[in-house]
Amino acid sequence: MTQHAQITWLDDEPPAGLSSGTTWGMPFPRGTVRGPEELAVFDATGEAVNAQTWPLATWPDGSLKWAGVAVGASDKPSAAYRVTTDNGTVHPPEEHDGGRAAAVEHSPEVTVTETDEAVTVSTGTLEMVLPRSGPTLFSTLTREGSVVAKDGRLVSLLQTGLGEGAGSTTREGFTGQVTSLTVEQRGPVRAVVRLEGRHRADRSEREWLPFTVRFYFYAGARSIRMMHSFIWDGEADKDFLAGLGVQFSVPLESEMHDRHVRIAGADGGFLVEAVRGLTGLRRDPGEPIRQAQIAGEPTPPLSEWSPLVSERLHLIPSWNDYTLTQLSADGFELRKRTAPGRGWVGISGGTRSSGFCSLSDLRGGFGIGVRDFWQSHPGQLDIRGAATSEATMTAWLYSPEAQPMDLRFYHDGLGQDTFEEQLEGLEITYEDYEPGFGNPTGIARTHELTLFAYQATPSTESLAADALSASTPPLLQPSPQYLHAAGVFGDWSPVDRSTPARAELEDKLDFLFDFYQGQTEQRHWYGFWNYGDVMHTYDSDRHVWRYDVGGYAWDNSELSPDLWLWYTYLRSGRADVFRFAEAMTRHTGEVDVYHLGPWRGLGSRHNVQHWGCSAKQLRISTPAYRRFYYYLTADERTGDLLTELVDSDQNFLGLDPVRKVRPDADTYRPDRGALGVGLGTDWSSLAATWLTDWERTGNPRSRDRLLGTMADIGALKYGFLTGEALYDLDQGRFDAGREAISVSHLSAVFGLVEICSELISLVPDASFEKAWLQYCRLFLASPEEQAAEVGQPLAGIYLTQAHSRLTAYAAARLGSPDLAELAWESFAQGGENLNHAEAFTLKKILPPHVLQPVDEAPTVSTNDTAQFGLAVIQNLALVGGALHGEEGPAS
Repeated sequence: MTQHAQITWLDDEPPAGLSSGTTWGMPFPRGTVRGPEELAVFDATGEAVNAQTWPLATWPDGSLKWAGVAVGASDKPSAAYRVTTDNGTVHPPEEHDGGRAAAVEHSPEVTVTETDEAVTVSTGTLEMVLPRSGPTLFSTLTREGSVVAKDGRLVSLLQTGLGEGAGSTTREGFTGQVTSLTVEQRGPVRAVVRLEGRHRADRSEREWLPFTVRFYFYAGARSIRMMHSFIWDGEADKDFLAGLGVQFSVPLESEMHDRHVRIAGADGGFLVEAVRGLTGLRRDPGEPIRQAQIAGEPTPPLSEWSPLVSERLHLIPSWNDYTLTQLSADGFELRKRTAPGRGWVGISGGTRSSGFCSLSDLRGGFGIGVRDFWQSHPGQLDIRGAATSEATMTAWLYSPEAQPMDLRFYHDGLGQDTFEEQLEGLEITYEDYEPGFGNPTGIARTHELTLFAYQATPSTESLAADALSASTPPLLQPSPQYLHAAGVFGDWSPVDRSTPARAELEDKLDFLFDFYQGQTEQRHWYGFWNYGDVMHTYDSDRHVWRYDVGGYAWDNSELSPDLWLWYTYLRSGRADVFRFAEAMTRHTGEVDVYHLGPWRGLGSRHNVQHWGCSAKQLRISTPAYRRFYYYLTADERTGDLLTELVDSDQNFLGLDPVRKVRPDADTYRPDRGALGVGLGTDWSSLAATWLTDWERTGNPRSRDRLLGTMADIGALKYGFLTGEALYDLDQGRFDAGREAISVSHLSAVFGLVEICSELISLVPDASFEKAWLQYCRLFLASPEEQAAEVGQPLAGIYLTQAHSRLTAYAAARLGSPDLAELAWESFAQGGENLNHAEAFTLKKILPPHVLQPVDEAPTVSTNDTAQFGLAVIQNLALVGGALHGEEGPAS
């Protein structure tokens, strides 16, 4: 049976051009597609498109669940595409490493050539040579036979000391040393090359900052996507990062007046200059000469110039160096100079640069675009040596002109040397402090860049389009209706405003997202380590979020805002929601999680600093928050983060997540391989890890631990109500003999609801389903009903509104109108902060009470917001027909 899927641009309109191709992920209903070789792609006119496909995940029956799909570069991308499983007249698929491609005659292809020393990748338009090891990421980048850039390399600056008191400071330069190269995909539409290494000191033997760089090549592309990730492994008390960048050498041959500098400012604007300017002079070279230079075209021969200028060219300064600094989210400065040792001349300034620059002459040119440039400040763009035969261009991801990066913990411990004192601290500032745990060693950061190879100096309009594509990469996506019909990600449904009650809830969901998007801007939740996160709780007395109060500051995924945002995107298809969720996924998966060291695979609970809390837990690092982005984009870096977690159950050996409050030492015996694992936040994280790994790789270890622990939970006398069970690390199974009841209001709000729903539909296990339905039925039942079934009322029943979706799940699964009614009643009665009309109104707070005008919503916390959003989304999908007695499509 032929399957069709309409794929459209995330931003609705197609981009003006697709300089480097694009990749997206899409699902298929269970049992409908055997493998990616069955897929073909067509444009809006019905013409076949050269595409590459590969599996991202499979259903338990072995059929294709998610596929990555890539199409190549195009000057005029189609307004939409259609993916079909009927190959029709398309030529038989050709298999290549990392994917399959439907061959279309006369289409350009990516080729990969390997030798012992290097890998050469050609898109048909440009070619890059990548050494397998050494100090360069690539040795040459050529376009039409001309080298436009060479010796691409990573650079960093390490500063020791901050000059505090009588202390001195020194700076040392480092260069990234590639130690391994892997070709992950080799075309014919998409090729991916991964490089790994460490930064090595230029004058000593020290190494630091492990990095991974990926280059993405597409058929016909004139640009290359570059993904750079690094892990912080310095010592926070004495190592201060003073600069981190990507540097390139750019050969130049043309006369100074035919060399062109372009630097992006704000709102699509550009600095448009030549190294030696011919405009504004006292004597006019001639209008054709001036117009040609401004347009970036070859100037006429000197014989056609006014001799009043041509004979005095040597008296016109050549501008050798240019710098743009973006040291905050709201201001950039531009300056230039004629040579090192000469004074800088200010050019201009502005608000938010898009982070793009280019340098070119008559033989070609090179451009760099940095995504989220101003959002991830402090950044900097440098051009050096533009008046020489070989210039240097540097995209600084952390500007050397900013204050050195200071990652020291923000207080001295306040005397909290024992667990008892630390628990007291938790009572006053909500901070879970422990000496030595506010350590950033092991956190990571990822940046995305685009490298452009030019045949000549492009028009400013073309450069503006390139800058836009680098800052907002074009992306294709399936519709919410298609995603829902595919049966992925559990209980949700597309936006539905068919009744007044539904429309009211949809308006509230929109209000909450728009509010957080606005708060990010008004409160300046930007910066190198901060961009993508939101704050935890608001301080209505100071009219600020509690940025400086212990556990109330950065949210770090507490109570699953990641899930709220991704489900909001799935059901709406909104581009702004997608990019907000994307930024959060990048942040929470990189900065809030450890990628090396003793806490590798664990995340940090909410704190003033993202790494500050002593609670290092799986509930923060869980793949439940990352897999949306991975499957929707086929992003390899996110795939790395998922792979890191495969053995995350081993983390319980080194760190007991409830060590400060565990009443019974017998439930944690790492010396015997018996570990106390919570059946809520801990097991849901492990289950998400095992499920994702099983779907992605077929790993039998992950499959067996997932299915085995599901069976064990079903065998427990009180199922999920048991709260915690002994986990045998070697066997990957729970001891099903524990008879206890321990319920926490947090157990279900870090992905357990969503994972259990998916598991029950994926791999039927009657006992597991019974245990989950019992938990869902009883959590909000009356104390009498609870006691009648399990012999005692349940303690720890909080977050009523959030847990209404458990009741809704039981109602839908059991077909119970009474439970459906209880779900909506509980939703209305709970959520004290978001169940009154005033909660969805804004109040403008003006100076002098705040630094600048801001919007304030009453009693806002991210916990309430995320759980309100998830409750609405899942209740509508499960028991929407019981909403205020109105019939709806979910009834």
